[in-house]
Amino acid sequence: MASKTGNACDRAEADGGPDAGTSHWTDAEIDESAFKDVRLGRRFSELIRQVGDRMGESIPYACQDWASTKAAYRFLANDRVEEGEILSGHFAATRDRFGRSDGPVLLIQDTTEFVYKRKRPRDIGFTKAINSGRDKLGRTRHHKLCGMLMHSSLAVTTEGLPLGLSAVKFWTRKSFKGTAQLRKKINGTRVPIEKKESVRWLDNLRQSIALLGAPERCVHVGDRESDIYELFCLTRDLGAHFLIRACVDRLAGDGGHTIADEMEEQAVKGLHHIEMRNDKGEIAKVALEIRYKRIRVNPPIGKQKRYPALSLTVIHATERNPPKGRKPLEWKLMTDLPVRTRAEAIEKVNWYAMRWKIEVFHKVLKSGCKAEESKLRTAERLANLMAVFCILSWRVLWLTMLNRTAPDAPPETALTTTEIGLLDRLIGDTGNRRCRTGTIAFYLTKLARLGGYLARASDPPPGNVVIWRGLARLTDIELGAEIGATGFVGN
Repeated sequence: MASKTGNACDRAEADGGPDAGTSHWTDAEIDESAFKDVRLGRRFSELIRQVGDRMGESIPYACQDWASTKAAYRFLANDRVEEGEILSGHFAATRDRFGRSDGPVLLIQDTTEFVYKRKRPRDIGFTKAINSGRDKLGRTRHHKLCGMLMHSSLAVTTEGLPLGLSAVKFWTRKSFKGTAQLRKKINGTRVPIEKKESVRWLDNLRQSIALLGAPERCVHVGDRESDIYELFCLTRDLGAHFLIRACVDRLAGDGGHTIADEMEEQAVKGLHHIEMRNDKGEIAKVALEIRYKRIRVNPPIGKQKRYPALSLTVIHATERNPPKGRKPLEWKLMTDLPVRTRAEAIEKVNWYAMRWKIEVFHKVLKSGCKAEESKLRTAERLANLMAVFCILSWRVLWLTMLNRTAPDAPPETALTTTEIGLLDRLIGDTGNRRCRTGTIAFYLTKLARLGGYLARASDPPPGNVVIWRGLARLTDIELGAEIGATGFVGN
């Protein structure tokens, strides 16, 4: 699949939405009409601004008074409010940004869990059972973790700019009794995917394609957990593509051997040099040996009557001469996309490396929004709050990556004219990592400096932490400026 080229700055400017320089950024991510009651839509619009302006703080702190706090709790607990309605406007904005982008877009899927401590954990549910040691009689004890899970799909350009979420699913588990014994009695490969929890990978893919359209541009990217043969067949049926990290050594060719057997016979077709941080935090250069081959891959034995064999490309990237004491880097990738040259193989390796973006998204959710510190008592209320946090977390990640993918875009792409003016008054024009004056990179560096970024010449571009800290400080400063402009004087 050929990648279209275009002006990154023009695309980034378009992604800012209408009146990006004057309206509040949440206006483009909200659909008040999606709610069953118009009053709920208005309440949500107010709530996301309050929580977004004080990201990481508690609901009472964000709302500032009892009336607003009570209204926020009532909204999150309302039976007529669902996470799909909260995310409806953001999904529509993601579709618009997808339509304004060029070339392939990576649909990165992954699951994360939120763990809580509650006196009545069953009101929320459980995520998993863990071994908590042995009792005095030597019997193994298991402890259930109270919490909920979230499986999300993040649309990301091949340059690394997150366009937004395209699908999200929340759920909890109720019981784990006898699951280990059940696995010994039942062959999981013979259980239909529709009866497994892993069907979430297929559901999210369907929802994403239905939302975005243009399936030929969509490339599902997933880790080893998404090595699901039904997913391969579904992408083919939908007209989309996939790129996953394989964990199963599947039958290949005529079924008398496996993928590993064929790849062992492949010669190295090139080297790819990357940089990674070692255990000491130092950047080290690593050489990866690249092998690739088009292989006929067979479905699992128990499903060969239901699914056909597929012609797929297998790519192995293995570290050459790894240092002693560390396992060599090794990626075994599989895709339906053709790979004819070393450059195309490296391109797919780089695409898979973008999967880390969803891990960063989860980090912003948990560290920036402090999603696991919420005191809400039920899974339904938590799911509604997590949906709000998803929009805020995307915003932080988008700002961080916009600075790197389209540094010369105009500042109005992401900031209001008031915010730009305040940053000019607060932070000088020197010492901003030599960014071009008047660009989005110039002002996002100023914003990051409010959050503690030093902006030294040797420093990497600002990260998510200093961006969300800077946003919080800028919001407080903007409020103070508004109060000063009205001539308000306290008693």
